[in-house]
Order: sequence, then structure tokens, then C-alpha cells
Amino acid sequence: MALPSPSAVQVPWRNLSSEELEKQYSPSRWVIRMKPEEVVGNFVQIGSQATQKARATRRNQLDVPYGDGVGEKMDIYFPDEDSQAFPLFLFLHGGYWQSGSKDESAFMVNPLTAQGIAVVVVAYDIAPKGTLDQMVDQVTHSVVFLQRRYPSNKGVYLCGHSAGAHLAAMVLLASWTKHGVTPNLQGFLLVSGIYDLEPLISTSQNDPLHMTLEDAQRNSPQRQLEVAPARPVAPACPVLVLVGQHDSPEFHRQSKEFCETLCRVGWKASFQQLRGVDHFDIIENLTREDDVLTQVGLPTPASNSLSKWTAWIPRPNMAEAKAARAEEKRWCVHAKANASSTEGHGAWVYYYCCC
Repeated sequence: MALPSPSAVQVPWRNLSSEELEKQYSPSRWVIRMKPEEVVGNFVQIGSQATQKARATRRNQLDVPYGDGVGEKMDIYFPDEDSQAFPLFLFLHGGYWQSGSKDESAFMVNPLTAQGIAVVVVAYDIAPKGTLDQMVDQVTHSVVFLQRRYPSNKGVYLCGHSAGAHLAAMVLLASWTKHGVTPNLQGFLLVSGIYDLEPLISTSQNDPLHMTLEDAQRNSPQRQLEVAPARPVAPACPVLVLVGQHDSPEFHRQSKEFCETLCRVGWKASFQQLRGVDHFDIIENLTREDDVLTQVGLPTPASNSLSKWTAWIPRPNMAEAKAARAEEKRWCVHAKANASSTEGHGAWVYYYCCC
């Protein structure tokens, strides 16, 4: 049964024309550093080069099966230390659930393995072969598989980009009891994601997905948390919801509202907009050791402090924060009653934690 739809006042996308809605959910059309038609090819090239380098320079196990399906494989990249007691950084690629591959997604491997962190890049069956329900099941099972394979891990940190951020968010809803294991989830990093899929139904992005309204609602973490809140895996498990400055207003709105929903149901969530980047180079930059997202401060084998996960967050200039919020006012329709800002300087346009 379809969930009741919020009123048009609460969902500004319903007031958009079909042309504007298509534009809002076409990330390459918001990139200002190159032509839209060049963006995806450039992204794939950078990802492929990073993956080739990672496979050539880091200790690894490739195409490790985490299930019985042909597409259920993962690549595992290890730090230099010969130990299984490391943090696991699990990455889910984007591509609107219809493109992308683990073979072009090892952006962050070299910077993170140099910090003593094992990186896992997961494949899943994209459309039209895979359905959204199957993809959600697959990525959930990949987390279970890793926990069983590395029971002494120092925490599983789940990161997803775009469609991968949606899949990572769906893991928040997982019922671990039926899987017979509770993974040691210690953090979520959701980058430029979509958390309410209903706006996509009438766009070209849905052509290979064939989503119905019920499909979209069943697989929308935003909607599912609103009607059946999922309790945090652990009280200290933080969720960072990120978006690039040059993502579209709809991507900004979805990220902020999902963060607010997480906070309302008890998760330790925060939202940040990263200055000067778009939907694509926010991930491309992970190849750099000095990029802010590769300096997340995950606990290393020598330090298991969970507080380091959030300690790295820079505090922005408040004048920039005020200007950014004013610019997006018409897209941000929910009151930030629980939000707080902190003065300072950093890489973010603005920051708030609603916990």
C-alpha cells in the first residue's frame, strides 16, 4: 500500500515543471567547471585511473564474492599492517542505480589505506538487471558478509555517493536480527544522495528503473523513517550528510531534510555543504591525501576513539553560513528548530548539527 503523500507545501518539487524537475535531478547540468557532456566521462576516467593505481600499489583481494549472484562481488584493499583488527571503510558507488562499477570507484583507497584503514568497494546489480529492492538487499548482505569475515574489525564505516548514498541510507533500516549478526557499524558518510525517490518517477532517470510509486516509497529512507523510525545501531554512531555547493537545490533540500529526519528519530546526524565542489569532484577529490573527506579521522589500529569520527569537522565562517542559507531559503521548507551553528573558519559553506 502506498504511503500517504505529504502536502504540496511540504514538497516544493511538486510545484516544478517537468523540464525543471528533469534539470534538478541531472547533476551534470549544475557543473560549472566543464561542459555538462564532458562531466561523466571525466569522472569515469579519474575513477578508473585511481582504481588501476590502487590495484597496482596496494595489497588487495579482488572480486571477492559476498553472495551467490554474479554481480555480488567486492574488492578489498588492505593497509600495510598485517592485521584483521582494522577499521573497514565500505564504499557504494553512484550512477543512478543504472551505471557505475567497482572497477572505476577506488578513489579513496590510497589515502585511506595509508592511514591504516581497509577499504572495500562493493558491486551490486544495476538496472535493468537489478531492481532497487535487490540492490538494497545486496548492499545489506555485503555489510553482513564483512562483519562475519572480519569479526575483530575496529568499526564498519559506510560511505555512499549519489545512488550509493541512498543505498547506504537504506542500511539504516536493516533488520539485523534476521541476518543473524549485528555489524559493528560506527559511522555513515552520505555524499550527495537522494533519500526520497518519488520525484524521480517522472524523470528520464526512471526509464531503466521502471519505479512505481509504491517501489519509490518502499525504497525511500526519508519516507520509511517518517512512518517507522529505525533505532540507531549504536547511540554514538554518527551520520554525516554531505552535499556539494554546486549540487542542485533539490539535492540540497533532500540532504538537509533527511538529516533533520534522522535527528528527530534519534540518530546523531549532521549536515554540511562543501564549498567549491559539485556532484562529481566531491568524490574525485578523494584521490588526494589532503582532501577533507580523506581526513575523516577514523580510528586506526593504534587508536580506537570513536570521537575522532566527528572531531575533524571544521567550523565555518558565520557570514558565509548566513548567505548560503538565505540563497536556499525557498528550497528549505522545514524549520531548523534543533539546528545549531558554531563560529569559526573551515572548508564548509555552513554546518549545523541537529542532534
